[in-house]
Formats: sequence, structure tokens, C-alpha cells
Amino acid sequence: MKEALVFSNEVGAALMAGSPVVALESTLITHGFPYPANVETALAMEAAIREEGAIPATIAVLGGRIKIGLTKEEIELLAGLGQNGVRKCSRRDLPIVVGLRQYGATTVAGTMIVAHMAGIKVFATGGIGGVHRGHPQDASADLIELGHTPVTVVCAGAKSILDLSLTLEMLETQGVPILGYQTDELPAFYSRSSGLPIDQRVDTPEEVAAIAAARDALKLAHGVLVTVPVPEADELPAADAEQAIAEATRLADEAGITGKNVTPFVLGKVLELTNGRSQTANIAALVNNARVGARIALALSQ
Repeated sequence: MKEALVFSNEVGAALMAGSPVVALESTLITHGFPYPANVETALAMEAAIREEGAIPATIAVLGGRIKIGLTKEEIELLAGLGQNGVRKCSRRDLPIVVGLRQYGATTVAGTMIVAHMAGIKVFATGGIGGVHRGHPQDASADLIELGHTPVTVVCAGAKSILDLSLTLEMLETQGVPILGYQTDELPAFYSRSSGLPIDQRVDTPEEVAAIAAARDALKLAHGVLVTVPVPEADELPAADAEQAIAEATRLADEAGITGKNVTPFVLGKVLELTNGRSQTANIAALVNNARVGARIALALSQ
């Protein structure tokens, strides 16, 4: 499907030259943050990648065209359309938005798919989806995609509003190696530690690149998950985060909210209950993950 992709001049030239490129999702622009924090965060992630010597490739579907590498004006356009004018795109949604020439913002799964089509090996995001608390049958498509698509995903762990233990079990079932970047424990998105184990600690971008390269040499088709703790100065203490998440999850259950509507509802409530501290941690993690992702992409290109 490579001919259906539209590359920005910058991203296209970087890929042709074998230069490091980092994919970025677009749901944070349309569904993740209010304006102007959504635009500011997207641009800050791109700036962090450039500072490390790589090229950012924010991905979205614009009028049915899968665009790899957005301009500032296109990011502003998505922000203006918002979640009511833009479809959240996982694997099942991509043919719909392309076929009907709609606008779409890519999730973790959607971004992985397009990045792999485009030949981009590294993708940086905030937190992946997972298994919902109290609803073990409700699991994110992100986990399935990680088991099928060979992209290195840099994140702050799964969103801590989820059941992290069950999420780890499902990732194990999917055969996804979980790396802790300069940590021995799984980060908990807003907080630096969850107390849960990872498969391997790595301390340098070169170690991550060596594992990803070995995966490719072995012709294995799964992703590699690199989990990076939020910067210490910006973390939301685990006890505070858990108190807010438990209350937000209770409110979601009371309201009968299910499926894909659970995550945005709970994240919004956690934002209210923590007086904005959860958003501060989230943004810090996103920008830091973009920076780490750029370093990994640079190591892979060398």
C-alpha cells in the first residue's frame, strides 16, 4: 500500500537517505488534550526529535490521504476539527477513512501500521492501551498490533488507568519483549514505577537498537516495547495517581461507560481530580519519549 501514502518532502527525503525518522501519533491532537495544549505538545515532540538529529513524522489521514509528516498548519487543522470531526483510527478504521475520504487521527495501533508500511522503524508515544480495570474482556487493539507489527514503540508504559498486570500478561501472550529504559520496573505512565517486572533492562539507545536488529534478523514480526519513566521532576506520585484513577474508574462504571469511551472519560476525570497534574506528567512523558525515540532511531540508522 506504499503508493497510497503521502510523504512530506522532509520525511520522504530522510527515508530515501536512510536518515533516522521517528513516527508520532495524532490522536493526542484531536482526542488527547484541549487546545492549545494539543498543538503545543505535538510541536514540542517534533522539536525534541529534531534536537536529537532525527526527523519527526506525525501521521494522520487528511481527506482520505494517509499523510506521513504534517505541517504546522495541518496540525492546527486537526486541532480545529477536534474529536467530533476526526475519526480515531486503529486497524479497523483505516480502510473506512481512506475509502470514504474522511479525516482520521491515528492511535498507537494505527500509527504502528502506517509507520511499518512507510519503512519507519521507531514510534514514540505517551502510553499504550491495555486491558481495562474490571473488564478483562475489554483489551486495546494496541496489544494485538504489538504482537503483529515489527515497530519499536517508545512509551511510558501502558496508561495507568488500566489493569497493568493483565496488560503485561497479554503482551507476554503476544510475544512482545518489554524493555525498561534505565529502569528495572515497568513505568506507570504518570509515575516512574509500578512494582511490576519488565523482560530486560536497557541503558542505552544502542542496546535497544541491537535487540530490534536481532528481531529483524530472526524474521520475527512482533514489535519491541521500550518503556521509559516520566522525568522525575514531573511525575505524579503513585499514591495520588491511584486515588484519582480509582475514583474516575468508579464514576465510569456508575455512568455505564464502556468500550472505546472508557479511556477518554477516565483520563478527563483524572485530570480534574489531580488539578491538572496528570496532564503535566503526560506532556513531560510525551516529549521525553520523543527524545529517547530519536536517539534509538539514530542508533538504528548507524
